[in-house]
Formats: sequence, C-alpha cells, structure tokens
Amino acid sequence: MAKYMSDALKYELAREMGVADRIQGNDYGNLTSRECGNFVKLAIQRAERSML
Repeated sequence: MAKYMSDALKYELAREMGVADRIQGNDYGNLTSRECGNFVKLAIQRAERSML
C-alpha cells in the first residue's frame, strides 16, 4: 500500500478513523485486524470517489 498512498493520506485516513494516536511513524502494528480492514475500505472508497 505504501507505494500507492502518501504517508500524509494514510495519516489523514487514520485520523478520520480515530486511530492516529496509535500509529508510530509507519508502524500500524497497534491496530487490530478489523481496524486495518476498515482502513483499507476507507482508502478504496476515497480512491473510487476521486475517479468520478
């Protein structure tokens, strides 16, 4: 995912989800599997909206 999304966008999505405080740099290891899935889902929704 790193080569497709900027760090700024990933942090923005994490902030929107309310989990930005648990991210250490590029380490998303403190997120649950469900949160990671929701993160990907949100990223896909953003990408789809940008293509319209």
